[in-house]
Amino acid sequence: MTTETHEEALRRYIQAELPTTVAELARLVRIPSVSWPAYDPAHVSASADAVAELLRGIGLFDLVEVRQAALDDSAAATLGPMSPTTSAPSTSSAPPADPLGAPTDPLGAPTDPLGAPAVVAHRAARNGRPTVLLYAHHDVQPPGDDTEWETPPFEPTLRGDRLYGRGSADDKAGIMAHIAALRAVRDILGDKLDVGIALFIEGEEEYNSRSFRTFLRENRELLAADVIIVADSVNWSTDIPALTVALRGAVAFNLRIDTLDHALHSGMFGGVVPDAMLATVRLLNTLWDAQGRVAVVGLRSTEIVTPPYEEAQLRAETGLPDTVHPIGEGSFLSRIWCQPSITVTGIDAPTTAHASNTLLPHVRVRISARVAPGQDAAEAFQLIRTHLEQHAPFGASLSFEDIETGQPFLVDTDGWAVTDMRAAMTQAWGERPVDIGIGGSIPFISELVDQFPLAQILVTGVEDADSRAHSPNESLHLGAFRRAILTEALFMTQLNERNPGDDSTR
Repeated sequence: MTTETHEEALRRYIQAELPTTVAELARLVRIPSVSWPAYDPAHVSASADAVAELLRGIGLFDLVEVRQAALDDSAAATLGPMSPTTSAPSTSSAPPADPLGAPTDPLGAPTDPLGAPAVVAHRAARNGRPTVLLYAHHDVQPPGDDTEWETPPFEPTLRGDRLYGRGSADDKAGIMAHIAALRAVRDILGDKLDVGIALFIEGEEEYNSRSFRTFLRENRELLAADVIIVADSVNWSTDIPALTVALRGAVAFNLRIDTLDHALHSGMFGGVVPDAMLATVRLLNTLWDAQGRVAVVGLRSTEIVTPPYEEAQLRAETGLPDTVHPIGEGSFLSRIWCQPSITVTGIDAPTTAHASNTLLPHVRVRISARVAPGQDAAEAFQLIRTHLEQHAPFGASLSFEDIETGQPFLVDTDGWAVTDMRAAMTQAWGERPVDIGIGGSIPFISELVDQFPLAQILVTGVEDADSRAHSPNESLHLGAFRRAILTEALFMTQLNERNPGDDSTR
């Protein structure tokens, strides 16, 4: 009689339970847990409760709780992201609209002194085994324009091998990957499961993780671990896994440009008095050179070996038309992973439908920059600010508001956890993983490093290029999802087999 290996048993269990796992993911997707202040916080609370119920149902944990923490000092001291309006800034007390037209408070600021509900769970290690902390987040991005969705954003829909819905990939699939892997390991190892397990399922990642630092501080002992798995990234494709080893940092702020005390008739004074829109256009254009490269002196790039990635793939994955040229220089992936970028993501100005023949006295823009790994985000902001102040046209007055920064991150790939995770990925996917960088940012990882400096951090994920996280028609590829679950289950099985007292596990 042949004895089934752990890998074979895990494969069988995960495949058999996949319909149940997907159904539970669908129930989470139906909860519109948008953590932005313009949306009902009751949905985020309901989402946290639903996640906690799933974790209790595993039967592994000594503790499962929904907890909140006070806003971090930096979050409490600022107003939070300003919401773009559809008209020029005014002194009206009426609340502006958020990017989707939903009302916020007058300043777009958080109205609750506490962060959103998060879920924590804990099981102590036995027999000297390591502890793993599993991270994901249960809040989601706003759905955007419903007319751009082929199916309702909060009505999960299975089409072919993909599950569609807001949060189906980012990041409720990350939660369910953790849960499904834990169930499989529990079922296969039973009483032999000695590895320590902690979970932190955040509720405000999509709204700047405003209480993250405080939450870690208050729950440090509960969440302390030898290895941290952050399940909030992407794979190379639906068939090839990836381990994220580099993340760009982030800088975001509102820039207000003033040239006049009040609006003027454009026919009476146009051509002699500089309006704020002219100054804004001229100023913003100095941020890039003719090739679209960032032109801010002092913003640095880094060097990372990048896999092949042709222009045809870039165009296919982004929808870039043949008539539009890519910007920057160097390999496409080096531009995304290793170089700084600056984007104007919002402008407070009249819409064309409400445009009058007026010289605008002031304009506000939202600037979002990405910082290459290896450069401090606060330093990057100061460099951008200095550049803007030095290039302000016509003596325009500049003011900087709602400044946010997040540090970049580079993984130490020499640790044993990276080796074990690569091995688990290769087993689960049948393909060796690709080391990738991410053009986006996960700023809270720097907080994990600060609180748990000895922990090895692994950034994994369930998404692929077609998942369209943050966009309409977000979706999850079920084949990649199943392999991601198996990867994590295999990794925890390997972790459970590390010899007690082995220095390589610490």
